[in-house]
Amino acid sequence: MRDDRLALLGMLESIARIEEYTSAIDCFELFSRDPKTMDACLMHLINIGEMASRLSDEVLCDESEINWQKIRGLRNIIAHDYFGIDYLEIWSVVSIHVPTLKLALSELLS
Repeated sequence: MRDDRLALLGMLESIARIEEYTSAIDCFELFSRDPKTMDACLMHLINIGEMASRLSDEVLCDESEINWQKIRGLRNIIAHDYFGIDYLEIWSVVSIHVPTLKLALSELLS
């Protein structure tokens, strides 16, 4: 569980960075005009997916409300299909799904 805990904490750290980078951005229009923020968020989404792939089967099976497969899948899309990324979808992930994931990860760690 120690390795799982470190991976979960790493995911929360990346979420904190995404929140920091997007704290003054409240819509896709602003997000799409800021390539540095977009790139930074992509990097941390990759990190979240990478940490998810390191979790034990015990954690992956126990926490059914988190769609680990989608998290890892997004990482693969960003890492391997960079020019095919749908930035509107990334904004949706950053603005809607990341905060939800943060809550679920915090509960899992407590």
